[in-house]
Amino acid sequence: MIFSTEQLERYSRHFALHDIGAAGQKKLLQSSVMVIGAGALGSGALMYLAAAGVGTIGIADYDQVELSNLQRQVIHNTDSLGINKALSAERTIGRLNPDVTVQTYPERISPDNIQAVIEPYDFVIDGTDRFESKFLINDACVLSKKPYSHAGAVRFEGQTMTYVPGQGPCLRCILENIPPHEDAASCSQAGVLGAVPGILGGIQAMEAIKYLLGIGTLLVGKVLFLDGLHMHLKTLGVPHANPDCPVCGAHPSIRSLSENRKAYMPAGCSFPRPQKTEA
Repeated sequence: MIFSTEQLERYSRHFALHDIGAAGQKKLLQSSVMVIGAGALGSGALMYLAAAGVGTIGIADYDQVELSNLQRQVIHNTDSLGINKALSAERTIGRLNPDVTVQTYPERISPDNIQAVIEPYDFVIDGTDRFESKFLINDACVLSKKPYSHAGAVRFEGQTMTYVPGQGPCLRCILENIPPHEDAASCSQAGVLGAVPGILGGIQAMEAIKYLLGIGTLLVGKVLFLDGLHMHLKTLGVPHANPDCPVCGAHPSIRSLSENRKAYMPAGCSFPRPQKTEA
């Protein structure tokens, strides 16, 4: 691959890194990442993946941009209000880096379509904010043998981990089941400092880039906890998959997403509503 004069300047800081260089940048431009959720976590992840020159980025999000999103979802702006988040994010990425091809999925991700959506991509990032969606992504990636990054944030705190097939635990190995709704406050209920998911989204992008390049040490077998209020980071080691895990264990009970459909439905979930899209 011959880099253009513009690319030589754009990626000059990558070329200077021994672990990336020209060969690594070429690999990034030929790689693909799927980001499910273009909200707070997805915003940071998407911006850094695009800036790094990941050649193909998929964005799946069913929601539209609302004013309350802009406190933390930095890939959107005031002009994006009412526009589908995947399409708004595509517009921002196009302005940031024309090298990147964006595939948008402005639809609800469900047990019926998620495996087809993630199939073409090298790595998946969970940028969602519901436990039901996080377990759906986890189970789909385990069944499809796809590596992915999980993260979650609320108030001033958050956590992130990476799953690579055959190398460590999945989300169900650690949490097993979706917490009861009374124990699982969303950021809309409990609040969240926008910089917290921004930091975690950046870490998710870094995990994806390291995986694509085969460099460094991933958060596989580890959960990184962030306490942003007191600026404290802690890593908890969970080196081994749970042999009794219902999706990746020795005798899994979850073999099909469709058979487990009700478990992935958010409380109060309704049929899709009409969305305003960019003209």
